[in-house]
Order: sequence, then structure tokens, then C-alpha cells
Amino acid sequence: MRYAFRLAELLGHNPDRRRRPGTIKAIVEHTGLDRHQVASLLKNEAKYIPIEALSKLCDYLIDHGHATPAELPGALFAVRAEHFWELLARRRQLELCVGIRQGDVNDAPEQAWVVASDSVLMGALLNGVSTLGGSARHHSAGSSANGSTKAEENPPQPERLLQTLVWSPGHVSAEETNLRANSVYESFSGAPGDKAMVCIGSVKSNPVAEVLFSEAFGCDPFVSQDDVEKASDRACPFFMRYRDFDPKPPSSTAGERLSKTEAADKPGLWVETDNGTWEWAGGGQNSDVALVFYIFREALGRLDMVLSGFTGRATRYLAKTLATRSEAFWPPVYEEPHVQIGAYIVEYETDGSKAKSEDLLMTNVSSAAKITPLSAKAIARRIVSNG
Repeated sequence: MRYAFRLAELLGHNPDRRRRPGTIKAIVEHTGLDRHQVASLLKNEAKYIPIEALSKLCDYLIDHGHATPAELPGALFAVRAEHFWELLARRRQLELCVGIRQGDVNDAPEQAWVVASDSVLMGALLNGVSTLGGSARHHSAGSSANGSTKAEENPPQPERLLQTLVWSPGHVSAEETNLRANSVYESFSGAPGDKAMVCIGSVKSNPVAEVLFSEAFGCDPFVSQDDVEKASDRACPFFMRYRDFDPKPPSSTAGERLSKTEAADKPGLWVETDNGTWEWAGGGQNSDVALVFYIFREALGRLDMVLSGFTGRATRYLAKTLATRSEAFWPPVYEEPHVQIGAYIVEYETDGSKAKSEDLLMTNVSSAAKITPLSAKAIARRIVSNG
């Protein structure tokens, strides 16, 4: 069993330099600890911590009301996840965010709806978290030598489950859509404690995914990057090329061109490779595609995730893939001591035939999946570490 140090989470410390409230300075002045040591502990980078330093940190947390004596020092340590579903299940709060649509602008808001494919994917997600992908029955740690049951006998579960609805682009004004998306993400970011947000759907259907990507890669949300000088100047190492008939909300991670001079001649997902070139990853008539992306800031106990099918069909396929092949999305592709990133393209072969009406009611559809991690080098060139 591996452990992570939760000092930043207990303090509600944000690693973004623009938002730091002087946390390091306050701890140093109260404890007398070295500034670099405190910074390392906040980022979960320290290899060890002396008992004396641990005692001083406990005193600081108690004196400032961040924890009680009975909770310490245990509250400073968290068990590290060892597979994909456990990463989600160990969060105390799990928030699921999905886009809603309405058929006509004159329809009453209560008549808005969630598309069937997003509903199927959400069901697969809830099943995976609640059963650890079917492995919960094997999770018992057994009994100790004196016959007592160990604390890990019961599989981890979120203490709080939330659902958030946002407008899909094109169903209300862009201003209202973006305002709601920003508000939801800011509310999640500001919530205290160990938490996760999972966005269901691509930026075509869920604008919070756009905000999440922009936060991870340090760019402005809802601003197209189709006019950058070259594709390597894009902030994000993956790009969704809209189809001609798709809604086309301005996006930092989607559009119609890779750059001013580089066209994206096929709709679907494009990814940057190790050497900086861009390749088409699927999304045509005979090749559908999905994206699994997550960024885990371990010291904060914070997980941001997007589960995104390029089409409704790919979204349904992804639900099945998560249920049967979750091990392919672990371990993360890119790791630093304070941040872990998983990013995977899932390509599906299709026969190009049109879906039948009864297919809409099928919730267990599947297709052969090719799962490819994104380039760790491409991520490293772009990621905002906020160290």
C-alpha cells in the first residue's frame, strides 16, 4: 500500500502562483521549517519527513483550525490509488457533469434532455466506481493476526455524489453557456477536500470539458486556436476537427484547422507525436474514436476527468470499453510528484452502416478497441505544472 501526503488538501492550498494566499510563508513563520521543505511537502514531492517536522505541521494545523488533535497525524496521509476505478472511488466527493439540450428554443427549460449515449456512459461510470470495475468483491484485506478486521476490508466509495447539468453549445446563447460552464468549474475548484469531477461528452456537448482542458494546458477557454502560426503552437496536444454539420463552438481544443498553414483534412481526433508532428487518430466513416483524459493533483486530492466520444456511437462504445478494459487507462501517461495525467485515444473499427432505430435502446454495444496513450513528451511540452 502506498501513501500520499495531504498537507495541501487540508490547507486548501492552490498551487497556482496567481492564487496562492501566502501559505508557505505562514507555515514557515509558525513552524520554523525550511521554506523549500514546506514547498516540497505541499507538492507531495518530499521523499521523507522527520518526526519533528511532522509534529510542527500538526501543531500548525491544529492552531489554525484545519484539523483536530484526534485526526492527526492520520489526516495528513492518504492511500494512493493503484488502478483506474480506485482513483475515482477514493475521492470523497464525486461530481458528474453532463450537457443538456432542448429541441426548440421555445421549449420550456424543464423539457431539456440528456442524449442517450451520454446516459449510457454515465451508467457505466457509476457502475465502475461502485464496484471498482467488478473487483470490489476481491478487495477485502482479510483479518489481522488477532482476528480483527482491517480498515480496508470494505472497498473505497465516495462519501458524496453530485450531478451537475450545463447547457450544450447552441441551445442557449454562447454567453449563457460559457457563463454556466465557468461557474460550475469554479465551484468545483473552490470546494474543500478530496474531490473529483468527471465531464461526460466532448466540447461539442459539454462546455465544462473546454474549461477543464484550458485550465490543464494554460490557455483561454472558448477561444479558437485555428489561427496559430503552426500546429506545435497549439496549447493542447490533441485536437478535435469538427465535421461539417457539427456545432462549432469556439474552442482551444477543437476547430477546423490545425494552424494557419496546416489543414486538418479529416474530421475526428488529431494528436501530437513525440517528434512534434500531428497525426489523425480516427473519426471517419469506418473509424470512430473517443478520448479519456484525466489530471490528478495528488497533494490536493483533486481529480479532473473528461470521457469524450467523437460521436454518440463512440460514446456508447467507450462505456463498454471502460467496463471491460479499464486496466488500459492505468498507470497515468505522464507523472510528476505533484501531478499525474492520463490521456488515451480509443479507436473503434466500424462497418460504416447506419444505426438502426432499435440500436438506440442497446446499452451494451461494443466494438474492437485500439487504446493508445498520448505522447508523454507532447504533454510535457505543454502541461502547466503550476509548481
